[in-house]
Amino acid sequence: MAAGAMAAAPAVAGDVTGGSALLDDGRQAQLERWLGAGEFNLDNVYTLRAGDTSADFHAGADGKGATFTLLEVTNAAGAQYLVGGYNPQSWASDEGWHETERDWQRTAFLFNFTRPAVYRQIPSTYILPSQGRRQTFNDTDFGPVFGSGPDLFVNDRLDTALSWQLSYGNPADESASIVDRSLRGQTVRIDAMEIFAISPVPEPGGDAMLLLGIGALGWFGLTGRKRTCRA
Repeated sequence: MAAGAMAAAPAVAGDVTGGSALLDDGRQAQLERWLGAGEFNLDNVYTLRAGDTSADFHAGADGKGATFTLLEVTNAAGAQYLVGGYNPQSWASDEGWHETERDWQRTAFLFNFTRPAVYRQIPSTYILPSQGRRQTFNDTDFGPVFGSGPDLFVNDRLDTALSWQLSYGNPADESASIVDRSLRGQTVRIDAMEIFAISPVPEPGGDAMLLLGIGALGWFGLTGRKRTCRA
């Protein structure tokens, strides 16, 4: 190792590589409960900066696998909300709709931290089986887009969002916003946005077991040499 270089600290449950202004331990724990897949680490692959456009979002988020999108927004009344969505597929610049015909594919969801709620894709057992089919829309001219409402939409300048509930949540709430429950697609201002790729937590004790195994090999080698010298 070069002089002055330091080994990276091992990842632990709840790590957020790259940091976050929007997540804390409690919010990450809530995401873990909503996802229901155990603990995970997060990698901040995109943070909104002044002057960014949808091209910057795609440059950071495309091809990263499952992600969480977090948006801090302000509505017309001046109330601030923290909302977002889980996308189990990679974002892309040119793939259009990611459609999910079967229920086992419909694992995306939207959420609201400020008014705690989660909105999952409508299952195919609903009277209109196709209503929950469209999971995300992927195009270089748009930021993250969930559902065909669109249930959560970010424009190309990454400064405005809207929500028209249709593909996610309770079908009886069609046209309601997941942000403030207003109707008919009222827009909100985006104050901050972060995208996080999800990575599994390493198996507990995996590194320790590896070190133990290496140590045991060294011990046996040492004792073997001692026996040889005494012979």
